[in-house]
Amino acid sequence: MDYTDALVEQNRLLGEAIRDADFTQPVPTCPEWTIQQLFRHVGRGDRWAAQIVGEKRDSPADPRQVPNGKPPEDIDGAIEWFNGGVQTLLDAVAQTGAHTPVWTFTGPQPAAWWIRRRLHETTVHRADAELALGVRFDLSADLAADGISEWLGLMAARPADPASPLNDGATLHLHAAEADLGSAGEWFIRGDEGAVVWDHRHAKADTAVRGQATNLLLAISRRKTAEEADIEILGDRQVWDTWLERTQF
Repeated sequence: MDYTDALVEQNRLLGEAIRDADFTQPVPTCPEWTIQQLFRHVGRGDRWAAQIVGEKRDSPADPRQVPNGKPPEDIDGAIEWFNGGVQTLLDAVAQTGAHTPVWTFTGPQPAAWWIRRRLHETTVHRADAELALGVRFDLSADLAADGISEWLGLMAARPADPASPLNDGATLHLHAAEADLGSAGEWFIRGDEGAVVWDHRHAKADTAVRGQATNLLLAISRRKTAEEADIEILGDRQVWDTWLERTQF
């Protein structure tokens, strides 16, 4: 997957989705946020990532001090600002070097790590905006599947914690309905001494969750309930419910 092209496209789609929106519209999947706050969060987030990359930081930057962190008042200028955040990040990665290690949520990673992270941040927040606006959210199966993998990677990188998303030894299997995804559409997740480990195998688990890849992404990121997302849960429902309860953000 070309993460750069995908990020540019998802950013464009989110910008266009909110161009004619009421910026005071609440976003139910991001409690206490409005469309305006979501818009600023994503646009500033791209610049925040660009600052980390551009300065080759080994610690996070202060989001409140991000250069050009607020959009103009007029909508055309605001959309241009929004799209410019992605370009700022891409330019920073090119100038720093895609393989240069920088700070990330998961420890030092190549600068290009931030392109994939911002891609999936933008994709899920596009879902937030479009669900709030009553617009049908569409996403290719391969991009949705990669979003699930990236999300699980973030979960697996967390330090061991008694409140891990899965209790020790508990197992969860996610299965995308799209057969052409192959192993990329299978995720076997296990609780391991307060941490989460996962791989792309197909194996029997305490709980199996099946559905279209996009619906699985919306469910695991808490954007839709299992019923709203039309996914099937087999086995111990409590494992799935515990996962969701402990992965709030």
